[in-house]
Amino acid sequence: MQTILGAGGGIGIPLAKELKKYTSQIRLVGRNPKKVNDTDELFPLDVNNLSEIDKVIAGSEVVYLVIGFEYKLSVWQKFWPPFMQAVIDSCKTHNAKLVFFDNVYMYAKSAIPHMTESSPMQAPSKKGEVRKQLVDMIMNEVEKGNLTALIARAADFYGPDNKNSALSIMVADNFMKGKKAQAFGNLDKLHTYTYTPDAAKATAILGNTEDAYNQIWHVPTTKEKLTNRQWIQLIADELKVEPKIQAVPKWMLHLIGLFVPVMREFPEMLYQYEEDYFLDSSKFEKRFGIAATSPKEGIKNLINQLKA
Repeated sequence: MQTILGAGGGIGIPLAKELKKYTSQIRLVGRNPKKVNDTDELFPLDVNNLSEIDKVIAGSEVVYLVIGFEYKLSVWQKFWPPFMQAVIDSCKTHNAKLVFFDNVYMYAKSAIPHMTESSPMQAPSKKGEVRKQLVDMIMNEVEKGNLTALIARAADFYGPDNKNSALSIMVADNFMKGKKAQAFGNLDKLHTYTYTPDAAKATAILGNTEDAYNQIWHVPTTKEKLTNRQWIQLIADELKVEPKIQAVPKWMLHLIGLFVPVMREFPEMLYQYEEDYFLDSSKFEKRFGIAATSPKEGIKNLINQLKA
């Protein structure tokens, strides 16, 4: 049995498809889980009821933690640590391996232009502090020999089944409505993005590879060094529109947040858009011989899904 905690999201859905290659026993756990494969086992979960965690993990060989709490600092601080502790405790109780799908928020500012698995963890933001706390909780148990786990880490991501990415909300959606793309930070700094189907495929591979455990992996992320302006151009080309851009200063993010709540949480993360941002996934690529989908193909698939 392989269990996905957070089965309905942008990673959970393609992950369920990928896991079918390894097992027919897949348990999907979420607020309102829906089958991805015919044989999927569904477990509704109220994240406020931590006593249910043990039930949904019982019988699992591998647990994939890909849940996405509301993108809000106060929610992360309140819910993430106790939720992670409950998951760790249950995995230890049932001898289940843990795969945690993570982001790069805990990396030091100095690491952002070229992030590797060994980059220093000195979180520059409050959200980053929460993510570092979660990583420490896992790896402390691994180091003590109490838990078998790995961390699969992605850059900012985009792709089908993920309509909440900055590229979708601020660029593609706006172009499709006849509006200008909105962008913040320095448009001419490099910015890598992870394509969600690539992330899901890599996470499934890692979860089913014995010697991948007890370490950190960056999932395949494009090596093509494109600026945010060039990503916007790719989207405009695919939609056959003029790449008009409205620069969004920090104060305007708060205004946009009145209509798009998730944008209220972006200001403290702006540092990631004001300098080059590159996630190095060569460790995974060398070990498994799998590279990332090209930006052009990924954007084409994203737009096709948004039009559907």
